[in-house]
Amino acid sequence: MAEFVLLSPLRLLWPNNFTLPHPHKPLRIMADINPSLVKTLREKTNAGMMDCKRALTEAGGDLEKAESILRLKGIASAGKKASRTAKEGIVASYIHLQGKVGVLVEINCETDFVAKNDNFRDFVKDITLQIAAAHPLVVSREQVDPALIASEREIYTAQVQGKPAAIVEKIVDGKLDKFLSTICLLEQACIKNPDITVKDLIGTKISELGENIVIRRFTRYMVGEESGGSETEGEEAA
Repeated sequence: MAEFVLLSPLRLLWPNNFTLPHPHKPLRIMADINPSLVKTLREKTNAGMMDCKRALTEAGGDLEKAESILRLKGIASAGKKASRTAKEGIVASYIHLQGKVGVLVEINCETDFVAKNDNFRDFVKDITLQIAAAHPLVVSREQVDPALIASEREIYTAQVQGKPAAIVEKIVDGKLDKFLSTICLLEQACIKNPDITVKDLIGTKISELGENIVIRRFTRYMVGEESGGSETEGEEAA
């Protein structure tokens, strides 16, 4: 750690090994990146949201260059792995709030070796905690009942009556996206790190473990719940 020598109350002597940033190379600051670019890069690479945003910032908004940056860092490789079949894994349970809430979840990977890995099992535990605390209804938005989406859209449209049609559509779409992000497990913010989503977390684990990971299905029970619990089954790809 550099040390400074105090010469007077108003003057400091810089140490010999201390250099200011080059005048033509300013410190890099995370720029405002178009969310649509982040979304496109995530779909192409399956990398996490923040990883994509950093890569786009580093690439100056150039999508192809950002993808190359992710590949060089080994992050984009998760995209290819996410298309592979995952038939191994574990079924895990979690009891919360002194027996008031219970969770069963099946999470798959490609090999029994990874299924026994501590990193994978810690991830599974985090997902059971997520389901217990955040109460998702489905794994992904593709599983949401179309009737529920139509009903929510009708409610949001009624809330913004009197505004121009173009504005109404944007507001309604925004409200619907926010609603879906609360009920879809993959789109929820992680309870341990709200800066990333569960899907981002899965992408990170795919990169770390080198195998595809799929949240297959889960059931959440709550004492006094009339339906006797909610069960949902996910798709093959995470």
